[in-house]
Amino acid sequence: MELKTAITYCLSKKGAMETYPFDETTLVFKVGNKMFGLVYDREGEIGLNLKCDPQLSLVLRQQYKGIMGAYHQDKKHWSTVKFHQDVPDEEIYRLIDISYDLVFKSLTKKVQGEILSAE
Repeated sequence: MELKTAITYCLSKKGAMETYPFDETTLVFKVGNKMFGLVYDREGEIGLNLKCDPQLSLVLRQQYKGIMGAYHQDKKHWSTVKFHQDVPDEEIYRLIDISYDLVFKSLTKKVQGEILSAE
């Protein structure tokens, strides 16, 4: 998967926004002011950090070389997906969905309602 495709997909999620809270190059995707994705470039290697169920993360890290504990985040709940490795596009889409859903469900019912009712 190309980075641009992943960015477009993340931003297609209801209420998703693109932010740069850390610096001018670290792209963070948020929903309801909570992060569900982070894109970083580390020495030319681009990764997408996504929230994930800890048990699923362990399985995926064994299954794919391109998935590992998240760079600079809690490695139990966050994983890094590296682009142009062995992770199929369908799996990256699924992981973005999982991350978004986990974060969305952690929002208050009021904030969830506001996001769902926004045009």
